[in-house]
Amino acid sequence: MKRIWAALIYLATGLLTAIASWLAIGILLLSVVILPLLPITAPHIRRIVDFDRQRLTRYTGDRTPSPPPLDGPWLHRAQRVLADPDSRRDGLWLITHALFGTLFGSIAIGIPGALVQQPIVLLTWWASPAGIENSFGLRVDSWPKALLSVPIAIVLTLILLQLPKLADLDAKWAKKMLAPPKASLEKRLAEVVATRAAALQAHGAELRRIERNLHDGTQNKLVGVVMMLGIAERTLKQNPDNALAALLRAQDAAGDALEELRNVVRSIHPPVLEDLGLDGAIQALAARCPVPCVLQADHLGRLPAAVEAAAYFAVAEALTNVAKHSGARHAWVSLGINGDQLTVIVHDDGKGGADEKRGTGLDGIRGRVAALDGNAEMSSPEGGPTVLTVVLPVGR
Repeated sequence: MKRIWAALIYLATGLLTAIASWLAIGILLLSVVILPLLPITAPHIRRIVDFDRQRLTRYTGDRTPSPPPLDGPWLHRAQRVLADPDSRRDGLWLITHALFGTLFGSIAIGIPGALVQQPIVLLTWWASPAGIENSFGLRVDSWPKALLSVPIAIVLTLILLQLPKLADLDAKWAKKMLAPPKASLEKRLAEVVATRAAALQAHGAELRRIERNLHDGTQNKLVGVVMMLGIAERTLKQNPDNALAALLRAQDAAGDALEELRNVVRSIHPPVLEDLGLDGAIQALAARCPVPCVLQADHLGRLPAAVEAAAYFAVAEALTNVAKHSGARHAWVSLGINGDQLTVIVHDDGKGGADEKRGTGLDGIRGRVAALDGNAEMSSPEGGPTVLTVVLPVGR
């Protein structure tokens, strides 16, 4: 009974998404005729198909991964949609699911309703002078016709017992349509292996950087403080009048060492993230940016510390590049949660032509993002605009 109920819910919700698919097909056809609409409608179509992926995951228990969201500025989405095989797969799914989802969902809803009607017709047909019309268009106005409800109910019960098989067939077909192809999974596995290696390398480089900063900066300053205090001690014994100046120099050196230590701590995890959260911390970055910068952010709430740090440093590095190299008059930062992914987009109206090999800092961003199984992409054609898109899993 539990399997029948699960299959019934799966197929019935499939009918709802099939109806939504018919609407999405109409929007898609309109977008194909009026191409500038395609980058606008594609993200919404992706969300409709992603709902089917979630529905399939709930029924089968096996996660069907969603492609990256089609977010970002219009031009960026246009480039993604036209070159994206996932978008073509979404379109094919809409067409097939609109047909078969409507058929299977109608069966799933119609069978229980018709089954419930049979005993009602059998027991109450005589109360209506004109008889009662059953689900199959047969007017029941005599006992022989009424008794047909018994074999009909038996047949409907047998069909109802087959609903799990029908749902399994639909789920198997949906898995084939919605899951990434095998070649993509193999490519993804290779990417994961490379990402893990890059993450280990980035982690080692980060540890070496912190060690170097502590050794060359903070440690030297602390050694200087110790030496100055020793000088102040000897001065105090030999010439007390000059001891105050030596102590003040030692105090200044201790303050420099403390500031150096704070800078090292901030480079590991900025305290502003703890105080303001990710959206507040990036609002502070946008406010300090020399180029006028607008922040568009959903209410994110608190995210894992590593995710917040990676997103914060990505935006900080991108805004630094905007200020130094882009020649832009305006910049925009957008933050949004789509399912279990955080999408961060930094967009400027500068001259473009950013070269990753010439110190844009994208390698550092990629290293932080890849360590969290995320993705970072930059589009910067000559003449602009430059768009950095970072997608990070948030584990929700």
